Amino acid sequence: MPQPASVRLAPHDPQWAEQARAETRALAAALGPNLLAVHHIGSTAIPGIVAKPVIDLMPVVASLATFDHQREVMETLGYLWRGEGGLAGRRYCTRNDPMSGRRLIQVHAYEDGSFDIGRHLAFRDYLRERPDMAAAYQEEKMRCRALCPEDKSAYSDCKSDWIRRTEADALIWAEHRAN
Repeated sequence: MPQPASVRLAPHDPQWAEQARAETRALAAALGPNLLAVHHIGSTAIPGIVAKPVIDLMPVVASLATFDHQREVMETLGYLWRGEGGLAGRRYCTRNDPMSGRRLIQVHAYEDGSFDIGRHLAFRDYLRERPDMAAAYQEEKMRCRALCPEDKSAYSDCKSDWIRRTEADALIWAEHRAN
C-alpha cells in the first residue's frame, strides 16, 4: 500500500498567477474553439495565503464530449487523464514535473453551464474580496496540516467542512453581488 504524501504549504508566490496565464495560453492553443474560458482557482489564486504549490485551473468547455475526444491533446501537453476523478460532470487531469514527480498543475474541466463553475468562482472571489475570510482559511489550512502533516487526503478531508460552509456563504455573497 502506498504511503500517504506529506502536506507541503508554501507562502503565496506572485509567479503562480503568471504560471496560470502561461498554461491558459497553452490550453487555448491546444483545445481550440471547444475551450471557452480558463479560470485560475484554488488557493494559489488567492493572494496572501499559503497554498500547496500546485496551480488549479478550471477550463470551461462548450462540450465535455468533445473534451473527452481531446484526451490525447491533453496527454500531449503532459497531463495524466483521470476522467471524472470522483466528481460527476468534471474531467480531471494532472501534470507532474517529469524530473521530481511533484504535482505542478491540476485541471478541473467543466461544461459551460455547470453549477460547479459558479461554485468555484464564488469561493475564489469571496476569499479575494474578504481578507478576513482568506486569513481564516489560512488558519484552517495550518490547523489541518498540523493535524495531518503526512497525509494529503486526510488534510483535504479536515478542511472540507470549513470549505463547504464558506462556499455556501460565498454563493449567497455572489448572488447579492450580481443583483
